[in-house]
Amino acid sequence: MANKSVLFVWGGWEGHEPKQCVDIFVPLMEQAGFSTTVCDTLDVYQDSEALRRYDLICQAWSMGEITDDQLKGLAGAIASGVGFAGWHGGMADSFRSQPDYQFIVGGQWVAHPGGVIDYRVNITNREDPITAGLDDFDMHSEQYYLHVDPSNEVLATTTFTGDTFPWIDGVVMPVVWKRRWGQGRVFYCSLGHVAADFDVPQAKEIVRRGLIWAAR
Repeated sequence: MANKSVLFVWGGWEGHEPKQCVDIFVPLMEQAGFSTTVCDTLDVYQDSEALRRYDLICQAWSMGEITDDQLKGLAGAIASGVGFAGWHGGMADSFRSQPDYQFIVGGQWVAHPGGVIDYRVNITNREDPITAGLDDFDMHSEQYYLHVDPSNEVLATTTFTGDTFPWIDGVVMPVVWKRRWGQGRVFYCSLGHVAADFDVPQAKEIVRRGLIWAAR
């Protein structure tokens, strides 16, 4: 049986180290039996038929703009069954002017109170294959505050303090979720502000498993 295939698309704001993060997961996906293609342009999204040859699209593209034709091609591929996955701003802070894109992802970044801080990630589903066997863990990074779709299947959360904004004290926010878009599986993890975030073993393992899960 032929290997599954994954297309990595990286670009946008360089502060999120998109290429460095992609470089972490390319070999991990190859070890899992995937053939990998890496692309640094959104033009690849325009050809929905070509995208449908992949089993997974992994996006690391923060901010920026996507054309209507590119979004139509991407959405069509996902709806047909191609998986879509990513992390941090490379997926949930892409294309801020496109609510149709945000509908696919299941959330949109709106703030990271306090900037880079210490916070805890709590595994809330210990039976799902993406999080099974993992314990709660600590991060020193941006703690993403997101607007999220209630239809997401949440696997991990974090709880905000009121140190920066007192009115969000105690708010529980999804960190990891999965969902469907048409026939396609969608996976998101809010960790991964910079490549060093994936030095935390649980963060890297959650994304690795999430990419594999999302593939057709």
